[in-house]
Amino acid sequence: MNSRFVGRDAYQQDPCVQTMSEDDRLIYQLSRAHYRLSSYLQKALAAKNVKITQAQAAILFLLEKSPLTMTEISQHLEIDNSAITSVVDRLETAFFAKRTVNPRDRRTFLIAITPRGQEEIDKARPIIRKVNLEIKAGFSVEEVDAFKRVLNSLYSKLNHRNRIDEKAIS
Repeated sequence: MNSRFVGRDAYQQDPCVQTMSEDDRLIYQLSRAHYRLSSYLQKALAAKNVKITQAQAAILFLLEKSPLTMTEISQHLEIDNSAITSVVDRLETAFFAKRTVNPRDRRTFLIAITPRGQEEIDKARPIIRKVNLEIKAGFSVEEVDAFKRVLNSLYSKLNHRNRIDEKAIS
């Protein structure tokens, strides 16, 4: 018997082992959970005849407060401008949002929620709240708080590293 495979630590340190154990694949697990949650939420919205996607809802929630430029939306949601543009295009086509020239900078547009968009987001809000409660169900307040701390810590860690990478590039 090869002694380098004795015990879990020796196994994990072995350079011949190319795969991670299933419970250590955090990227995979986060991606899988994100996909499942997105799919579940979209089905819940569609079941109640809500015609917007998660991405559209995120933008409309922001626009409820005040009209924003594409750049401001992009910064709030931390999504690149090109992705925001395509989502806003679809919102505008469905008459859920409208573009108007920005009076402070005529080179840019302000995106505003329309009454129809407000109706749609008002239909989506209770469904999103319900799904959020379903996610928490079966977990103690302490477990939910710990999970939120882990997610916020992960976000902060990756955000910090992203800023370092951006500085290195420029």
